[in-house]
Amino acid sequence: MSSSLSTPLGLIAGKGKFPLLLAQEAKKNGRDLVVIALKEEMDEDLDPYARSVHVVSVAKLDSIVQTLKKEGVRETVMAGRVQHTKLFSDLIPDFRTAQLILKIKDRRADTILSAVAEELKKDGITLLPSTTYLSHLLPEPGLLNQRKLNESEEKSVEFGIRMAQGIAALDIGQTVVVKRRTILAVEALEGTDACIRRAAQLGGENIVVVKTAKPNQDIRFDMPVIGMDTIRILAETKATVLAVEARKTLILEKEKCIQEADKFGISIFAWEKLP
Repeated sequence: MSSSLSTPLGLIAGKGKFPLLLAQEAKKNGRDLVVIALKEEMDEDLDPYARSVHVVSVAKLDSIVQTLKKEGVRETVMAGRVQHTKLFSDLIPDFRTAQLILKIKDRRADTILSAVAEELKKDGITLLPSTTYLSHLLPEPGLLNQRKLNESEEKSVEFGIRMAQGIAALDIGQTVVVKRRTILAVEALEGTDACIRRAAQLGGENIVVVKTAKPNQDIRFDMPVIGMDTIRILAETKATVLAVEARKTLILEKEKCIQEADKFGISIFAWEKLP
């Protein structure tokens, strides 16, 4: 993490609790915050934690960059969900965004965000890891709560890790849902929550959800993230296990997630390597 506390930190904020938690931690650490609230996405109030908040469309890259520069920002983070497909839908991009879309080799999230990082760099703005100020939310290996996995679940987790690593290496998604060592669903563009619901429709109760980071994950963006919404969906679908990669998955509102998982008899297991 940078120690450059004299300049404000930029926060390009998407949907969910992630930007809020990062903003809170930045304030605790004495860092002035300049927020770019992505107009189509951000749904939390960050005003109490920020020096200034600017609402900008996700399709207006030059406006985002110029606003950060005017505010004296030299370092920024990205946090929160963004539907990358919106860049290719009915939004009207500015010239800089249109150029970026034309020159990228494909439309995967990593490709788009890497290109955005390069555009920021051209204007002297460094994109920091999305875990900035949040490393305490990265789980250590092992069982995080009270409910232990049974033998069948352990085998499903081991199987699921291998499958999840395979799809992550292809940059398809980072989550698979398993039951009795059978793949029920593979995450794609719809996201983790929709993937879990789809799996439950096919496999019923007692499903096992396995999430991994990508090989050579770029920690500046697209970190695996779970939170209270994930736990609620696991409870709703009567899933029994959530297995995440240790030290490479952000668990937002970590203590709340653990308490809620215990309430519904869901194991949260952080794995480091295959048995």
